Amino acid sequence: MTTKAIGEKVNMARPIVVLFLLAVLTTALAVAQAAPATQGGMQSGDLTQLNNTLTQLQQTAEQANAAIGKLRIEKWKVDGKTKAQAQANADSLQRNLTAALPEMMGRLRNAPQDLTANFRLYRNLNAFYDVFASLAESAGAFGPKDQYEALANQVAAIDSLRHEFADRIEQLASVKEMELARFRTAAERAARQQVAAPPKKIIVDDTEPPKSKKKKPKTAPPK
Repeated sequence: MTTKAIGEKVNMARPIVVLFLLAVLTTALAVAQAAPATQGGMQSGDLTQLNNTLTQLQQTAEQANAAIGKLRIEKWKVDGKTKAQAQANADSLQRNLTAALPEMMGRLRNAPQDLTANFRLYRNLNAFYDVFASLAESAGAFGPKDQYEALANQVAAIDSLRHEFADRIEQLASVKEMELARFRTAAERAARQQVAAPPKKIIVDDTEPPKSKKKKPKTAPPK
């Protein structure tokens, strides 16, 4: 078989392969969508729990912002460099509480099962907690007791909330993995069904009909 002939056969087979793959994918998607929801999945109960957690986080953020705003870092009994660093941390925390955190919470409310939105909020809470806890420790070491206690209460609340989101992400990832496994099973089943189905035969009649012999017209005899 020549290279040209092989190329022609490959080109003829490509449309068939594409149609086969499209049929398998369409069937798999239909099966996956028709399958019942995963037991214990992220349903209405989870949405209620998420809304409660976000409401609690919003309240904690407002209280933390107020506690940070009441700090008088310039009066702490420490050197100027430490005061400047503490003030920079306080300003950064307040920007996060008033801008970044509300935006991430809004995205999560709009897409509760979006794993990326959940993880971004969790990662932000982790980074926020580290800086916030450091600021509270500095307030306890160099500032008045009441300022430290106000911060410490909110630090504990943020710590509890970030652990809640960690558990939520773990549960959501487990549900997504189960959905993916179900989709793979449906795709494999659809592929086996497509292979087992007998192919449709298309009969093409490429034989040429016999050519009819034209009769010569008879000439009239001369008069």
